[in-house]
Amino acid sequence: MQQVQPRTAAVIVDAVRTASGKGRPGGALADVHPVDLLARTFRALLDRHDFDPGLVDDVLVGCVSQAGEQSATPGRMAWLGAGLPSHVPAATIDRKCGSSQQALHFAAQAIMSGCHDAVVAAGVESMSRVPMGSARMDADPYGTAVRARFAPGLVPQGVAAELVAARWKLGRDELDAYAVRSHALAARARESGAFDREIVPVETPSGPFDRDETIRPGSTVDKLAGLRPVFEREDLAARFPEIGWHVTAGNSSQITDGAAALLVMSEARCAELGLTPRARVHTMAVRGDDPLLMLTAPIPATRLVLDRAGLTLDTIDHIEINEAFASVPLAWLAEFPEADPAKVNPRGGAIALGHPLGASGARLTATMLHALEDGGGRYGLQLMCEAGGMANATIIERL
Repeated sequence: MQQVQPRTAAVIVDAVRTASGKGRPGGALADVHPVDLLARTFRALLDRHDFDPGLVDDVLVGCVSQAGEQSATPGRMAWLGAGLPSHVPAATIDRKCGSSQQALHFAAQAIMSGCHDAVVAAGVESMSRVPMGSARMDADPYGTAVRARFAPGLVPQGVAAELVAARWKLGRDELDAYAVRSHALAARARESGAFDREIVPVETPSGPFDRDETIRPGSTVDKLAGLRPVFEREDLAARFPEIGWHVTAGNSSQITDGAAALLVMSEARCAELGLTPRARVHTMAVRGDDPLLMLTAPIPATRLVLDRAGLTLDTIDHIEINEAFASVPLAWLAEFPEADPAKVNPRGGAIALGHPLGASGARLTATMLHALEDGGGRYGLQLMCEAGGMANATIIERL
């Protein structure tokens, strides 16, 4: 398929993130209001560049649990809290785990269409202060039509991870070994300083925080083997006898607090301001898949985005696929045997670095951009599984 080039390219000028804080009382970021967390990330991003932030046309922020402290358009509040110009508006986006990756898509689309010249795409989630599922208010999010269509009913995401493991015949040892890999690679990246350029320090009541606290370098398969499955249910065991109940807290993403932000511009505005573009948003796609399995949409999204880009997996230098559960990247690798496993999450993923829901998309982009620069790669592919059986896929090209 011949690629259609946009009239205006959207370039990434910068990408930053906070360090990952454990999403529970006592975590490094647990005492920081999510609006303040994002405000400090905005400030750190923009302070790295000499231009008027009033030139930003819009601020697009991913946030999943839009309740309590995250309910009042957190991007707008954070922009104001950072002391930035009040004429710049903001919107909040919820595409579940892909919310801030979708923010990047919307930012790039606005720039490519000529509607905007500069957008901040970001994400935030304080899972210690606004627990996952808060926005549901204990209500039914499905309705009678969905329940009737997918009778006898959809399942929680952790059970979907079990179904994926069963479908691709992934055993407990394989899932745990992948989790150990994630921690080992993230620990190596942290100790080598590979994360230093992407992490911006956040002032907390305990002092500056700039080092991921979620990484467990001493993780081993033997240690993880002692953890019990967390999603096993007797009622579902009868319905899905194929499930082996292998998903544990050790081979799943960590509940985390964090924020990330990207500065995206048109090539013309970037040149006008004397800024240096680091990458361009090459191709974007979104795709849905089976809502029961829920976590498999990165597979068809990969095929779609590569077809649109006119690229093949062997031309991709770096792949980020969100480690919501170890079964997600392992199933993806099984479907794409031509992919080099060494290119997949080479600095660890959400099992080690955590998954602050609304911030994870932008976090993955920040890590991927810096890794491409450090390794001299050209193309990066980012994939995000999302609740409801959806996925975002993004290809960036290092400049």
